[in-house]
Amino acid sequence: MKEQKPLDILRHSAAHIMAAAVKELFPLTKVAIGPSIENGFYYDFDKIEPFTLDDLIKIEEKMKKIIKEDSTFVCLSMPKDEVIKKFQDEGEKYKIEIASQIDEDSLSIYKTGNFTDLCRGPHIASTGQLKYFKLLSVAGAYWKGDSSREQLQRIYGTAFFTKKDLDNYLSKVEEAQRRDHRKLGKDLDLFSVSDIVGSGLILWHHKGVILRDIIENYFKKFHFENGYELLSTPHIASEELFKVSGHLQTYSDSMYASMEVEGKPYRVKPMNCPMHLMIYKTKLHSYKELPIRYAELGTVYRFEKSGVLHGLLRVRGFTQDDGHVIVTPEQLEKEMLEVFNLAIKCLKTFGFNEYKVYIATRPKTKYVGRVEDWERAQSSIENALKKTGYDYEIDEGGGAFYGPKIDIKIRDSIDRLWQCSTIQFDFNLPERFDIYYIDSLGKRARPYMIHRALMGSLERFIGILLEHYIGALPIWLSPIQVAIININESQYEYCSYLLRKLISKGIRVIFDSRNEKIGYKIRESTMQKIPYIAVVGNKEMDTDKISVRARGNKNLGIMGIDDFVSLIKNSF
Repeated sequence: MKEQKPLDILRHSAAHIMAAAVKELFPLTKVAIGPSIENGFYYDFDKIEPFTLDDLIKIEEKMKKIIKEDSTFVCLSMPKDEVIKKFQDEGEKYKIEIASQIDEDSLSIYKTGNFTDLCRGPHIASTGQLKYFKLLSVAGAYWKGDSSREQLQRIYGTAFFTKKDLDNYLSKVEEAQRRDHRKLGKDLDLFSVSDIVGSGLILWHHKGVILRDIIENYFKKFHFENGYELLSTPHIASEELFKVSGHLQTYSDSMYASMEVEGKPYRVKPMNCPMHLMIYKTKLHSYKELPIRYAELGTVYRFEKSGVLHGLLRVRGFTQDDGHVIVTPEQLEKEMLEVFNLAIKCLKTFGFNEYKVYIATRPKTKYVGRVEDWERAQSSIENALKKTGYDYEIDEGGGAFYGPKIDIKIRDSIDRLWQCSTIQFDFNLPERFDIYYIDSLGKRARPYMIHRALMGSLERFIGILLEHYIGALPIWLSPIQVAIININESQYEYCSYLLRKLISKGIRVIFDSRNEKIGYKIRESTMQKIPYIAVVGNKEMDTDKISVRARGNKNLGIMGIDDFVSLIKNSF
């Protein structure tokens, strides 16, 4: 069993103390599981009435009393049938189910005060060692993650060894809530979600479409300049395609139900790669042509349970910045290096400059391909990364069944890590689709294949960008770069002229001509986080100038239109 870290032990113990408090306050509640997690702990409960925020306060107070009692955590080993009988007597059906499925004659339970839990441990010595904790939120959760099973309530909390660490974490949580992309998306009128349309399906508003368009144009130009062929493939395909790829056999739980088209079953696509390989197969390829690099902004659809959907970060329909590279075995290391450098260049363009890099290696079981091919691929990946100068960690056994990969996590402005770029080697699809090239001896040879996504998906990446910049996107990404505001109707014609001129210079601009007070219009543009506000009164109109305010309440004074255009262009 993997050795637990002290902080994990503290947090797991906090979950037990929380469960003990819940049972004292709400005796009819059934307890399920309560592990430590990356930033804290949770416990799942079966309670008829929903927990309220007031309940969380009561639970915290009860936990403090249990902590003050300084009860010892006592580990007891009992025969399995006695453990099951004990939980039957207590009516704890989830504990009975867990105990029944453990293939051991003797099970361990932990007792502290009046609360006993089925648990392998370890725990802190006594409840008094938990000093700095906080309950954070309540969410829904299915028992064992199965939507056909009982709906439970999950209480999240966190715990630390010092007050300083707890305060720092809570400050980050508060800051993260302030940056929540769902609120920013609504405030900035970028996107929305409708239950009538369907959960996890994003409705992009006008400004959101502009933002997407900016990123899409960057993607296309960036890839074209770096030797990629741009593709476009359908949203649906015959089931036969996904049988060949193996997705129908291994990925069907994440695919939507089939539809009938002229008597044939079709599916909305969960992946773009099978169609890219069909394009590769339309003609014969020589080794001299390789590597062949394909790229597509392809929208795919995958089933996600409603409980995990989260704004733009977890959706059911999303657009991948997808790429597939077909290489000879000899080209693999060089191309992995090229793709990695492309990913870093792309991420830096959007303002992300700190990363954590991982190599995920061959799983212990359930993998395709020969071990020697895995070792060659993993060696090529590691050799490529060594040349970049970036530190990396080995994620032992973390590769997909079809090949090793590089994962790049970006660090945002409040020190959170986000998984974005993935560079994935694939032994599987070249075999399944029987793709080949003609080698230097005139014989058929099997190429290697690299899947890669630099941003991940547009939806998720935009969500990350909004939280990273708190909605105040860099000027080149801002859907609206300038708001022209007139003081009264007498400047209407001049402002209309300004609007046309700035548009002709390629600047994204709006004219707020509403009959509202100037202060109100300025506040609205400020709240919309528009980088520049051009205020026009009679003095500006008479001198063919504008009064410029920059984001952050900076008054840049009066300037000529050409100087203003240069200011904007130089800000890109």
